[in-house]
Amino acid sequence: MTWRQVLLLSCLSAVVLLSSVKLKIFMQESDASNFLKRHRKRSPKSRDEVNAENRQKLRADELRREYYEEQRNEIENFVEEQKDEQEERRREAVEQ
Repeated sequence: MTWRQVLLLSCLSAVVLLSSVKLKIFMQESDASNFLKRHRKRSPKSRDEVNAENRQKLRADELRREYYEEQRNEIENFVEEQKDEQEERRREAVEQ
């Protein structure tokens, strides 16, 4: 056999195999819909999953609190500096 015949034969066998596999892999739309309706609910979370989620939430809350506390401190420091500068200018104006 020549290489063209071997190639043609292998391509034909691949097409035949894939067409038969396609029928086995896919199911009717109604069957798929029924399957999804029956299996839609997720199994209940394990205790470890619940604990891990709670730890993640607590850590996120802690980071959020720290961030807002830093922001508040920066704003308070800025306001304090502004007050000090105004007080200094007022004092200089009074001295003159």
